[in-house]
Amino acid sequence: MAEPIALIGEAIRPLPSAPRRSANSVPVMRLFHHHIYEYSRGVRALILMTINRRELAVALGKLETLGIQHFVQEVSPFKANLFFGRPAFVAVARSFVTRPLNALTAEEDFMLGTLLGYDQEQQCRRFLSRSGRGMPEELPVAAE
Repeated sequence: MAEPIALIGEAIRPLPSAPRRSANSVPVMRLFHHHIYEYSRGVRALILMTINRRELAVALGKLETLGIQHFVQEVSPFKANLFFGRPAFVAVARSFVTRPLNALTAEEDFMLGTLLGYDQEQQCRRFLSRSGRGMPEELPVAAE
């Protein structure tokens, strides 16, 4: 997509208000809009995206406009985790996602993966592995 231009005398230059996009910005925002589509069709109830600050500002504006519940978890000065979806799912995730995702307990990690709609068997295996309550490699996979 070409950048908008303005003619000033004989010089051509980008409009000052034209947003600059990183190479990764367009695919991330395309994925964001796809998640909104899935949410609107009832395919997904909770979505988690890790995005940069510029993308976050655009995404928050869109979520506010659509009235979709959300919350932001700071990851770094440059990135944030954006959770959005059905109000009850967002409220539950917000209640225990109070520290970095890699610091969640095995139980919290299991709950979050389940809320996000990840494969249930894989979540069970992950929980057993992380909690030390079982040996997932000893359990047959459903397809076996």
